[in-house]
Amino acid sequence: MTIAELTDKIRAFRDARDWAQFHKPKDMAAAVAIEAAELQEHFLWKTHEESAEHLVRHGDEVAEEMADIAIYLMLMADDAGIDLGQAIETKLAINEKRYPADKARGRNNKYTDYQ
Repeated sequence: MTIAELTDKIRAFRDARDWAQFHKPKDMAAAVAIEAAELQEHFLWKTHEESAEHLVRHGDEVAEEMADIAIYLMLMADDAGIDLGQAIETKLAINEKRYPADKARGRNNKYTDYQ
């Protein structure tokens, strides 16, 4: 399913419940951040190994939090008239320039360190 098709499905779900009135940009940005915090909570204070084990045991719950983030983000982009697919393509092109593979491979430095 494409981003546009998923967005249509999400919008239909929202509109059937008359929830667009609650989905102003400030509220949607907050919802994304709150859901991201709920995702992060799954891994708080866990080692990398413990996090991997948690994913095995609680993968469905983690997936739900990830879906919540995506749903709110897709609705926010749709309401703002932003083509999320195009925005991702544009950002990948920017990051390609910021993080040239020959310089950034295996490193986690900020892009300003590669200039």
